[in-house]
Amino acid sequence: MLLDLQKVSPDQHFTEPPPRFSEATLVKKMEELGIGRPSTYASVLSVLRDRDYVFMDRNRFHPHDKGRLVTSFLESFFNQYVEYDFTAALEGDLDKVSNGDLDYKDVLRKFWENFSSSVDSTMEIRNTQILDKMNEVLGPHIFKDTGDGDPRVCPKCNEGELSLKTGKFGAFVGCTRYPECRFTRPFAQAEGREGDIERELGIDPESSLTVHLKDGRFGPYIQLGDPGEDNEKPKRSGLPKDMQPADMTLDYALRLLSLPRIVGQHPETGDDITADLGRYGPYLKHGKQSASLETVDELFEIGVNRAVTVIAEKKSKAPARGSSVIKELGEHPDDGKPVNVMNGRYGPYVKHNKINATIPKDEEPDSVTLERALELIVARAAKAGAGKKKAKKS
Repeated sequence: MLLDLQKVSPDQHFTEPPPRFSEATLVKKMEELGIGRPSTYASVLSVLRDRDYVFMDRNRFHPHDKGRLVTSFLESFFNQYVEYDFTAALEGDLDKVSNGDLDYKDVLRKFWENFSSSVDSTMEIRNTQILDKMNEVLGPHIFKDTGDGDPRVCPKCNEGELSLKTGKFGAFVGCTRYPECRFTRPFAQAEGREGDIERELGIDPESSLTVHLKDGRFGPYIQLGDPGEDNEKPKRSGLPKDMQPADMTLDYALRLLSLPRIVGQHPETGDDITADLGRYGPYLKHGKQSASLETVDELFEIGVNRAVTVIAEKKSKAPARGSSVIKELGEHPDDGKPVNVMNGRYGPYVKHNKINATIPKDEEPDSVTLERALELIVARAAKAGAGKKKAKKS
């Protein structure tokens, strides 16, 4: 049966990828899957950041190259152990152990026998086979199809094939014709970052100047506008250390260019507290004092009360200049001069006249008695005397 076409309506739809996880939504997802427990959520999130598997942008997790590699390796060779069901089942067994319903030795034995066997069998696989698998899994990320030929053909010799390789400083992409062809590029560039990273991010609506992403001597940076006729340097900002150039957007660049940000005035001095991004990361500054911040996001979110607390904590942890007396022990029996326990630049020590004797690390300074101090002083004096004799003899 034929149908008559009544009407054609062109409708335009835009789709967006699912939003990336924040700490809260990731924990919620883990709860839904039965992975982890409230006591372990914080450590799981901390490991992701501390090992550079991810970086945070606007409180959202984004994968690092290392994270992609580790995930692909585990899914390829230890898939059973990274399945949600396996992890949830293991969590259930641990709950039973906690309740006394299961013997922990039986749980560990059951896990270890299979896991040990998997490790041993994986260790026997040649590195080339592992890299071939990584090339296959990560291919869409590493070798972008630009429509101008095979993305895996070496651009230098046009004969070899580009492949993941491992070296002293981690993973990189190289030509299979090595050593005849020595073409290499960083793995970080492979994921849509190869070639010239420089590009225009857009226009700053306030100044109408172009915001550029540039690659300089000390790494990538963003720049507002171009040098003027008098060669006045335009405003610039480096990228956070855990951010890749390809992830930079106009909006985020404008936020970085807005730094330093005045957080507020210190209640004691009335001076400004500023938040800025420096060579060693995000930090606060108040007069001559500075204190590091944990994340770049804090630069834009921290309030004056929290800033005052962070600066005060940094000041309290700063080592005191010179030495200070921890404890007065009394007079030396030979000359009547004081013997004190001191706190110095390199730790606690006992002082008498010009003799300084270090207190062993396994002893608490407050527990040192006059008798113990005299023993340390005698030992130190004897050691110093022996050193002088050897020096004269030579």
